Amino acid sequence: MGTTLFITNPFSSIFHHQYLPSPHLPPHHFLPKRVSAVHGAHNQNPISSTALNRRWALVSGVSLLSSAALGLQNDCLAAVKQGLLAGRIPGLSEPDEQGWRTYRRPDEKSGGHGVGWSPIIPYAFSVPQDWEEVPVSIADLGGTEIDLRFGSLKEGRVFVVVAPVRRFSDVIGEDATIEMVGPPEKVINAFGPEVIGENVEGKVISMSVAEHSGRTYYQFELEPPHVIITATAAGNRLYLFNVTANGLQWKRHYNDLKRIADSFRIV
Repeated sequence: MGTTLFITNPFSSIFHHQYLPSPHLPPHHFLPKRVSAVHGAHNQNPISSTALNRRWALVSGVSLLSSAALGLQNDCLAAVKQGLLAGRIPGLSEPDEQGWRTYRRPDEKSGGHGVGWSPIIPYAFSVPQDWEEVPVSIADLGGTEIDLRFGSLKEGRVFVVVAPVRRFSDVIGEDATIEMVGPPEKVINAFGPEVIGENVEGKVISMSVAEHSGRTYYQFELEPPHVIITATAAGNRLYLFNVTANGLQWKRHYNDLKRIADSFRIV
Protein backbone atom coordinates (compact mmCIF):
# COMPACT_ATOMS: atom_id res chain seq x y z
CA MET A 1 0.00 0.00 0.00
CA GLY A 2 1.28 3.46 -0.78
CA THR A 3 0.33 6.87 0.48
CA THR A 4 0.74 9.82 -1.86
CA LEU A 5 0.69 13.52 -1.04
CA PHE A 6 0.55 15.89 -4.01
CA ILE A 7 2.12 19.33 -3.81
CA THR A 8 1.64 21.85 -6.59
CA ASN A 9 4.65 24.01 -7.23
CA PRO A 10 3.99 27.54 -8.51
CA PHE A 11 7.18 27.39 -10.57
CA SER A 12 5.98 28.03 -14.13
CA SER A 13 7.92 26.90 -16.86
CA ILE A 14 13.90 25.39 -21.52
CA PHE A 15 15.84 22.14 -21.77
CA HIS A 16 18.55 21.52 -24.26
CA HIS A 17 17.40 18.03 -25.08
CA GLN A 18 20.12 15.55 -24.34
CA TYR A 19 21.12 12.82 -26.79
CA LEU A 20 19.30 9.72 -26.87
CA PRO A 21 21.07 5.74 -27.40
CA SER A 22 49.96 -19.73 -33.51
CA PRO A 23 47.80 -22.72 -33.78
CA HIS A 24 49.46 -26.06 -32.87
CA LEU A 25 49.12 -29.06 -35.15
CA PRO A 26 48.33 -32.36 -33.37
CA PRO A 27 51.11 -34.98 -33.17
CA HIS A 28 49.33 -37.34 -35.59
CA HIS A 29 49.73 -34.71 -38.33
CA PHE A 30 53.33 -35.89 -38.70
CA LEU A 31 52.66 -39.57 -38.09
CA PRO A 32 52.74 -40.96 -41.69
CA LYS A 33 56.20 -39.53 -42.43
CA ARG A 34 57.62 -40.63 -39.09
CA VAL A 35 56.17 -44.14 -39.44
CA SER A 36 57.68 -44.42 -42.91
CA ALA A 37 61.09 -43.36 -41.61
CA VAL A 38 60.92 -45.77 -38.72
CA HIS A 39 59.82 -48.59 -40.99
CA GLY A 40 62.79 -47.99 -43.32
CA ALA A 41 65.18 -47.81 -40.41
CA HIS A 42 63.77 -51.03 -38.94
CA ASN A 43 64.70 -52.94 -42.09
CA GLN A 44 68.27 -51.68 -41.81
CA ASN A 45 68.97 -51.55 -38.05
CA PRO A 46 66.72 -52.93 -35.25
CA ILE A 47 68.58 -50.99 -32.55
CA SER A 48 68.14 -47.75 -34.47
CA SER A 49 64.43 -48.58 -34.88
CA THR A 50 63.99 -49.03 -31.13
CA ALA A 51 65.71 -45.73 -30.43
CA LEU A 52 63.53 -43.96 -32.96
CA ASN A 53 60.39 -45.48 -31.47
CA ARG A 54 61.38 -44.31 -28.00
CA ARG A 55 62.25 -40.87 -29.34
CA TRP A 56 58.92 -40.65 -31.17
CA ALA A 57 57.04 -41.69 -28.04
CA LEU A 58 58.87 -38.99 -26.06
CA VAL A 59 58.16 -36.30 -28.68
CA SER A 60 54.51 -37.35 -28.90
CA GLY A 61 54.11 -37.25 -25.12
CA VAL A 62 55.64 -33.78 -24.88
CA SER A 63 53.46 -32.56 -27.73
CA LEU A 64 50.32 -33.92 -26.09
CA LEU A 65 51.24 -32.35 -22.75
CA SER A 66 51.92 -29.02 -24.47
CA SER A 67 48.55 -29.16 -26.23
CA ALA A 68 46.77 -29.97 -22.97
CA ALA A 69 48.57 -27.16 -21.16
CA LEU A 70 47.70 -24.73 -23.94
CA GLY A 71 44.08 -25.76 -23.82
CA LEU A 72 43.98 -25.31 -20.05
CA GLN A 73 45.62 -21.89 -20.37
CA ASN A 74 43.06 -20.77 -22.93
CA ASP A 75 40.22 -21.98 -20.70
CA CYS A 76 41.67 -20.09 -17.75
CA LEU A 77 42.05 -16.91 -19.79
CA ALA A 78 38.47 -17.22 -20.97
CA ALA A 79 37.30 -17.63 -17.38
CA VAL A 80 39.28 -14.59 -16.26
CA LYS A 81 37.90 -12.47 -19.08
CA GLN A 82 34.36 -13.55 -18.23
CA GLY A 83 34.90 -12.77 -14.58
CA LEU A 84 36.04 -9.25 -15.43
CA LEU A 85 32.94 -8.43 -17.43
CA ALA A 86 30.86 -5.82 -15.70
CA GLY A 87 27.96 -3.52 -16.28
CA ARG A 88 25.32 -4.97 -18.59
CA ILE A 89 24.01 -8.15 -16.98
CA PRO A 90 20.49 -9.16 -18.04
CA GLY A 91 17.94 -8.25 -15.40
CA LEU A 92 14.68 -8.19 -17.37
CA SER A 93 11.77 -10.52 -16.75
CA GLU A 94 9.59 -12.03 -19.43
CA PRO A 95 6.67 -9.83 -20.58
CA ASP A 96 3.52 -10.05 -18.47
CA GLU A 97 0.01 -10.32 -19.90
CA GLN A 98 0.06 -6.58 -20.68
CA GLY A 99 3.41 -6.79 -22.47
CA TRP A 100 5.40 -5.09 -19.68
CA ARG A 101 8.70 -6.38 -18.31
CA THR A 102 10.25 -5.78 -14.90
CA TYR A 103 13.92 -4.90 -14.59
CA ARG A 104 15.67 -5.76 -11.31
CA ARG A 105 19.27 -4.69 -10.83
CA PRO A 106 21.23 -7.98 -10.70
CA ASP A 107 23.08 -8.74 -7.49
CA GLU A 108 26.11 -9.75 -9.61
CA LYS A 109 26.34 -6.39 -11.35
CA SER A 110 29.42 -4.44 -10.34
CA GLY A 111 29.13 -0.93 -9.04
CA GLY A 112 30.11 1.37 -6.26
CA HIS A 113 30.16 4.81 -7.76
CA GLY A 114 31.40 7.57 -5.53
CA VAL A 115 32.11 5.68 -2.32
CA GLY A 116 34.55 2.90 -3.14
CA TRP A 117 33.08 -0.51 -3.81
CA SER A 118 30.32 -0.74 -1.23
CA PRO A 119 27.29 -2.65 -2.53
CA ILE A 120 24.44 -0.92 -4.31
CA ILE A 121 21.08 -1.95 -2.90
CA PRO A 122 19.07 -3.29 -5.87
CA TYR A 123 16.18 -1.43 -7.43
CA ALA A 124 13.41 -2.42 -9.83
CA PHE A 125 11.05 -0.82 -12.33
CA SER A 126 8.78 -1.82 -15.21
CA VAL A 127 8.92 -0.91 -18.91
CA PRO A 128 7.02 -1.88 -22.07
CA GLN A 129 8.59 -4.89 -23.79
CA ASP A 130 10.17 -2.88 -26.63
CA TRP A 131 12.40 -0.95 -24.20
CA GLU A 132 16.02 -2.11 -24.06
CA GLU A 133 19.09 -1.47 -21.93
CA VAL A 134 21.55 1.05 -23.40
CA PRO A 135 25.31 0.85 -22.69
CA VAL A 136 26.65 3.29 -20.11
CA SER A 137 30.09 4.78 -20.75
CA ILE A 138 32.50 6.17 -18.17
CA ALA A 139 32.72 9.17 -20.52
CA ASP A 140 28.97 9.70 -20.21
CA LEU A 141 27.95 13.32 -19.78
CA GLY A 142 26.14 12.28 -16.61
CA GLY A 143 29.35 11.05 -15.02
CA THR A 144 30.18 7.76 -13.35
CA GLU A 145 27.13 7.97 -11.10
CA ILE A 146 24.82 6.89 -13.92
CA ASP A 147 24.22 3.25 -13.08
CA LEU A 148 21.82 2.30 -15.88
CA ARG A 149 20.20 3.51 -19.09
CA PHE A 150 17.14 2.20 -20.90
CA GLY A 151 15.51 3.49 -24.04
CA SER A 152 12.84 3.19 -26.70
CA LEU A 153 13.08 5.01 -30.01
CA LYS A 154 9.31 5.35 -29.97
CA GLU A 155 8.63 6.43 -26.40
CA GLY A 156 11.60 7.91 -24.58
CA ARG A 157 14.49 7.21 -22.23
CA VAL A 158 15.26 6.21 -18.65
CA PHE A 159 18.46 6.66 -16.69
CA VAL A 160 19.25 5.89 -13.07
CA VAL A 161 21.65 8.00 -11.02
CA VAL A 162 23.06 6.42 -7.85
CA ALA A 163 24.94 9.07 -5.89
CA PRO A 164 26.63 8.97 -2.46
CA VAL A 165 24.57 10.86 0.09
CA ARG A 166 27.76 12.09 1.73
CA ARG A 167 28.28 14.31 -1.28
CA PHE A 168 25.15 16.06 -0.08
CA SER A 169 25.65 15.85 3.67
CA ASP A 170 28.47 14.67 5.95
CA VAL A 171 26.13 13.87 8.82
CA ILE A 172 24.11 11.15 7.07
CA GLY A 173 25.16 7.63 8.00
CA GLU A 174 24.98 4.24 6.28
CA ASP A 175 21.20 3.87 6.54
CA ALA A 176 19.95 6.99 4.81
CA THR A 177 16.40 8.00 4.09
CA ILE A 178 15.26 10.66 1.65
CA GLU A 179 13.92 12.66 4.60
CA MET A 180 17.48 12.83 5.99
CA VAL A 181 18.68 14.27 2.71
CA GLY A 182 16.06 16.98 2.91
CA PRO A 183 12.53 18.05 1.97
CA PRO A 184 11.40 17.82 -1.67
CA GLU A 185 12.30 21.40 -2.53
CA LYS A 186 15.85 21.01 -1.25
CA VAL A 187 16.36 17.69 -3.08
CA ILE A 188 15.16 18.91 -6.49
CA ASN A 189 17.12 22.17 -6.26
CA ALA A 190 20.30 20.27 -5.34
CA PHE A 191 20.07 17.31 -7.73
CA GLY A 192 17.72 18.47 -10.49
CA PRO A 193 20.49 20.34 -12.33
CA GLU A 194 22.45 17.06 -12.56
CA VAL A 195 19.51 15.49 -14.36
CA ILE A 196 18.64 18.23 -16.84
CA GLY A 197 21.98 20.04 -17.07
CA GLU A 198 20.68 23.39 -15.90
CA ASN A 199 18.94 25.13 -13.03
CA VAL A 200 15.47 23.79 -12.27
CA GLU A 201 13.99 27.10 -11.17
CA GLY A 202 10.74 27.76 -13.01
CA LYS A 203 10.61 24.23 -14.47
CA VAL A 204 9.07 22.15 -11.68
CA ILE A 205 5.33 21.93 -12.36
CA SER A 206 4.43 19.38 -9.67
CA MET A 207 5.85 17.53 -6.68
CA SER A 208 4.49 14.56 -4.75
CA VAL A 209 5.49 12.46 -1.76
CA ALA A 210 4.60 8.76 -1.56
CA GLU A 211 5.38 5.92 0.83
CA HIS A 212 5.81 2.30 -0.27
CA SER A 213 6.79 -0.51 2.12
CA GLY A 214 7.97 2.02 4.68
CA ARG A 215 10.23 3.94 2.28
CA THR A 216 9.52 7.51 1.15
CA TYR A 217 9.78 8.56 -2.48
CA TYR A 218 9.71 12.10 -3.85
CA GLN A 219 8.52 12.62 -7.42
CA PHE A 220 8.94 15.74 -9.53
CA GLU A 221 7.60 16.56 -12.97
CA LEU A 222 9.52 19.18 -14.95
CA GLU A 223 8.59 20.94 -18.15
CA PRO A 224 10.54 21.89 -20.13
CA PRO A 225 12.41 19.61 -20.39
CA HIS A 226 9.89 16.80 -20.25
CA VAL A 227 11.12 14.65 -17.37
CA ILE A 228 9.77 12.86 -14.30
CA ILE A 229 12.30 12.42 -11.49
CA THR A 230 11.66 9.94 -8.69
CA ALA A 231 14.03 10.27 -5.74
CA THR A 232 14.66 8.12 -2.69
CA ALA A 233 17.57 6.96 -0.50
CA ALA A 234 18.81 3.59 0.73
CA GLY A 235 22.03 2.50 2.40
CA ASN A 236 24.49 5.34 1.82
CA ARG A 237 23.14 6.41 -1.57
CA LEU A 238 20.59 8.66 -3.14
CA TYR A 239 18.68 7.18 -6.08
CA LEU A 240 17.34 9.38 -8.90
CA PHE A 241 15.14 7.53 -11.38
CA ASN A 242 14.64 9.73 -14.44
CA VAL A 243 12.11 9.27 -17.23
CA THR A 244 12.43 11.71 -20.11
CA ALA A 245 11.20 12.20 -23.68
CA ASN A 246 10.97 14.73 -26.45
CA GLY A 247 7.83 16.78 -26.96
CA LEU A 248 6.13 14.41 -29.41
CA GLN A 249 6.95 11.32 -27.34
CA TRP A 250 5.70 13.05 -24.23
CA LYS A 251 2.41 13.94 -25.85
CA ARG A 252 1.78 10.48 -27.33
CA HIS A 253 3.12 8.26 -24.55
CA TYR A 254 2.75 10.24 -21.34
CA ASN A 255 0.65 7.55 -19.64
CA ASP A 256 3.31 4.89 -20.23
CA LEU A 257 6.10 7.24 -19.15
CA LYS A 258 4.26 8.10 -15.93
CA ARG A 259 3.62 4.39 -15.27
CA ILE A 260 7.35 3.69 -15.67
CA ALA A 261 8.19 6.49 -13.24
CA ASP A 262 5.63 5.28 -10.69
CA SER A 263 6.97 1.70 -10.83
CA PHE A 264 10.41 2.50 -9.41
CA ARG A 265 11.14 0.74 -6.10
CA ILE A 266 14.14 -0.09 -3.93
CA VAL A 267 14.18 -3.85 -3.36
